[in-house]
Amino acid sequence: MKWIILLLGILSNASASILIKVAMSNASAPIQLSQPLSIFGNISLMAGISLYGIALILYASALNYLPLNIAHPTLTSGSIALVVIASVIFFGETLLAKDIIGILLITFGVVALTIK
Repeated sequence: MKWIILLLGILSNASASILIKVAMSNASAPIQLSQPLSIFGNISLMAGISLYGIALILYASALNYLPLNIAHPTLTSGSIALVVIASVIFFGETLLAKDIIGILLITFGVVALTIK
């Protein structure tokens, strides 16, 4: 159960980042600093903010079952990997060999942390 909670936190965190990128790319509902209430007209931004809140709640819940030195690196690295993959799929961003190597190194590092 603890890993499911953390996995849902990873998915929420990565989805929030993706939605905020979508929100900032939305020309029909721009965010304007001179009009702070304009954020409420941007559904993607509001969904992203909400998902960050959900991710925080799931992360806090996971900390009831997992040590901090396991939960935090797992959440962070999982989110990084998903965002990199999503940025290629949804935004056409470039994925280089060094990016793949970096994700693999991060993943191996987290696996090393979780092995008892």
